[in-house]
Amino acid sequence: MSLLKHISKLFKGRPVSDVGDLNELQNILGYRFKDIVLLETALTHRSYINMPEHTRLPSYERLEFLGDSVLGLCVAAYLHQRFEGYSEGELTKLKAGLVNIHSLTDLARSLGLGKFIHLSPEERRAGGDDRPSILSDIFESLTGAIYLDGGYEQAQHWIERVLLNDFDRWRSRIQHVNHKGELLEYLQGRGVGMPHYQVKDESGPDHEKTFTITVSCNFHLLGTGTGASKKEAEQEAAQKALQKIKSGAITFNDLKSPNNNHANN
Repeated sequence: MSLLKHISKLFKGRPVSDVGDLNELQNILGYRFKDIVLLETALTHRSYINMPEHTRLPSYERLEFLGDSVLGLCVAAYLHQRFEGYSEGELTKLKAGLVNIHSLTDLARSLGLGKFIHLSPEERRAGGDDRPSILSDIFESLTGAIYLDGGYEQAQHWIERVLLNDFDRWRSRIQHVNHKGELLEYLQGRGVGMPHYQVKDESGPDHEKTFTITVSCNFHLLGTGTGASKKEAEQEAAQKALQKIKSGAITFNDLKSPNNNHANN
């Protein structure tokens, strides 16, 4: 039996009235799934599968992993084509401004995705259907589901419709991106811990100092930033940390256990 057929059996007969009408959701997405199981999986939070009656169901985490990469590729391809004269650094900054927990949360809220998420009753009462870390994950898991169901072209159409066709509005927000806040929410939302910032170096005269600051979690060094102020250096360190985490260079399993080498020292 194929994996999808096995999952289909697990979902068979499952009530969904408490999370909205999937036909309504597909109308919102502008995409009709050939395999509705993919859509169901993309909406299933880990709290739901921790309930005794649902322990054999899959959560959206694998689809989120895939969707993160598909989303990054679609946005990178768009920016590469539109801004031919931009350097790699400038394109990276634009991409970071478009693809972050704040923009994805706003998109998820604007689409009304919260009511469709499969959550445990406790998680829903605690506000999980409007939590940024969950909403941004759901956006990415839906992207992964659309990619698997319809291919790259369909995923690209979805990203263009909900994000890139309104690029100029999102671009105006890029300078206001709070990388420190995003990193904090990203780590806490996954139960990893708190980021810690440390000044490693100060150089230059008092009126023209340059600060070098590191950010770590559980003694794992995540990123290093420099700037004319501590705030600026911290933002750069957080941005680099997010890039490493999202690229897979640092995994959450790594971060959940203290680093015996104390890379923070």
